[in-house]
Amino acid sequence: MIVNRAPSFPGKGGQTVPAKSITAVAALLALAVSSLFATAPVPRKAPELKFLDPSGKEILLSSFGGKVVIIEFMLVKCPHCLRVAQMINKLNGELGPRGFQPVGIVFDDGINGSTVKKFIDYFKVAYTVGYTTSDNVDSYLGREEKERFMVPQIVVIDRKGVIRAQSRPVREANLEDEIYLRNFLNTLLIESAPAGSAKKTTSPRKKMN
Repeated sequence: MIVNRAPSFPGKGGQTVPAKSITAVAALLALAVSSLFATAPVPRKAPELKFLDPSGKEILLSSFGGKVVIIEFMLVKCPHCLRVAQMINKLNGELGPRGFQPVGIVFDDGINGSTVKKFIDYFKVAYTVGYTTSDNVDSYLGREEKERFMVPQIVVIDRKGVIRAQSRPVREANLEDEIYLRNFLNTLLIESAPAGSAKKTTSPRKKMN
């Protein structure tokens, strides 16, 4: 599903358009097309994100610091988003005890806590799901309001709070693939393990007389 942020340019039948106007429109169309492939730089420090849980309580993304976090920016009216959410729910059952934390952020127009709760209950989602506005999603993803992008949009953050992967506006097939995502998350969970988690064996030092 495509979320349309680009302005439309309705034409007028039979009207002659000056060459200068055609050039201007072509430039705008080129910009709209190029925005489909633009993306924010990765890796980068994850910005703060505030969202509401189904009860209306505000949650800060930074409250999950120290965990490997995956965010799915989604629409409850998007069937593909729901399939990805179920896949993430499965991975949560496998990797959650090791420090994996999924977060679902719903941003449908007019979304409310009651709808989010129905989604959680119906699909038996066992991780944090909340909602926010599309403006907040645009800001977090580093995109302009005029840009178009497909949902879901996936962001993966390591234990240090660094974004290690993010969907392009045209989506990212790898980040929606269960096998690839499981392997990637396993890598981050191992890579980001606290120092000293591995046992070291050292030979005792001899005393100097």
